[in-house]
Amino acid sequence: MARKIGSRYTAHQILGRGSAGTVWLGEGPDGPVAVKLLREDLASDQELVGRFVQERSALLGLEHPHIVSVRDLVVDGNDLALVMDLVRGTDLRTRLDRERRLAPEAAVAIVADVADALAAAHAAGVVHRDVKPENVLLDMQGPLGPGGSHPALLTDFGVAKLIDSPRRAGAVAGGGTGGGAGRAPAPATRIIGTPDYLAPEIVEGLPPRAAVDIYALATVLYELLAGFTPFGGGHPGAVLRRHVTETVVPLPGIPEELWQLIVQCLAKGPASRLRASELSARLRELLPLLAGMPPLDVDEPDDAEPEPVEAREAPAAPVRRRGVVPLVPGSSTDSNRDTHTSMRVPAPDELAGGALGTARVPRPAGGHRPGSARHRAGTVRRRRLALSVGAVVLAAGLGVGGWLAASDDPPAKAPGHSAPPKR
Repeated sequence: MARKIGSRYTAHQILGRGSAGTVWLGEGPDGPVAVKLLREDLASDQELVGRFVQERSALLGLEHPHIVSVRDLVVDGNDLALVMDLVRGTDLRTRLDRERRLAPEAAVAIVADVADALAAAHAAGVVHRDVKPENVLLDMQGPLGPGGSHPALLTDFGVAKLIDSPRRAGAVAGGGTGGGAGRAPAPATRIIGTPDYLAPEIVEGLPPRAAVDIYALATVLYELLAGFTPFGGGHPGAVLRRHVTETVVPLPGIPEELWQLIVQCLAKGPASRLRASELSARLRELLPLLAGMPPLDVDEPDDAEPEPVEAREAPAAPVRRRGVVPLVPGSSTDSNRDTHTSMRVPAPDELAGGALGTARVPRPAGGHRPGSARHRAGTVRRRRLALSVGAVVLAAGLGVGGWLAASDDPPAKAPGHSAPPKR
């Protein structure tokens, strides 16, 4: 059913739903458009509406072949909408869900396009703050690039910044970081973003700069190659802690030059990461090296797999599983990557809570990571088999001994020896 958006646009049908609202196929004075209608709770926040209007010039000014341009911002009653160019295609998450992982050449070509978009945005003073596959659109009507990749366009600029506001942060569950008796609790600080892609400095409460987008984009590249993110999995609080305390685990099967590029852009220190323009140039230089390479043959880390029944039944020391330590009291597990996470910034003692040795280790297809549930189950089976073999050998030995003891025939004499006299 058609719906009017302001006085100039009509929304005809829903194209998709995201963390901040619903995207409609619409019609405007200049033809088809995409209309992102923000959630009603956001539209009713007058402070957010004010921020929305303040960001108008910055958002309308972003023009680049790899950016989904914002044509208009509409504030009309309960409607708060971004009117954007219509891209005929799908988002990168949909393709990743369908193919699980991409060939390195296609993955690098897509990420290079997004890096170009970020370079233009950063030059204009705009930080995206929520780079992830859901916010990368693939233009199916555009010319094919390296590895058969479609042109990639980055969308949803400014949405995370619009949603984030100091007044709204004061109501976040968990309150401040606490304090001793007689001291007022510290004011709450909120994290806006999607946990798998958040840079360590955001987790630690620092203001987001351009480098946070580079970290998120490197995470997307890792995910396109591996089929999973380097620090994701489990409770959002555990994911945030890994970003701060863990180092990325190598992916087998990719050129060393590409791996070092990923490592540099996933550096914990923002100053160590490349700028967007540098990242794009380096990625495009690597494309000839990646031509014809098949997708990597690695499996999801075992912590994402259910624990086998044999492992649960076997008597063994309790294993500390990852992703069960909440950093926000009263919060529940949320594995939906389509939603922004709104959490307080963890205290330093919470971030230092023993994440060492819990990195998500990719494994060759068909193999099991040491220490994983399936590896433990295999160990249990091997121990049972060893015990069974030992029991059979022992029983055989007892049987032979019993047969010798029960036999009336004296043992044969060895040459050169006489048997002891009978008494």
